[in-house]
Amino acid sequence: ITSAVKAKLAADKLATLTKVSVDTVKGTVYLNGIVDSSEMKVRAEEVARQVQGVRSVVNNLQVKSG
Repeated sequence: ITSAVKAKLAADKLATLTKVSVDTVKGTVYLNGIVDSSEMKVRAEEVARQVQGVRSVVNNLQVKSG
């Protein structure tokens, strides 16, 4: 699941523009790191939820300030 989420984020150009780590525990995906905008934070969660086997997403991403 972790690699599938990372692949989808990269395909969506989210992981390449930002520093995002992905961890999965029993179907729950944890997104950690820094993104450039609140839109990217929301989009990363949407992309993660599309991956087969994902039960829930904990979005700990922070938006880079200034």
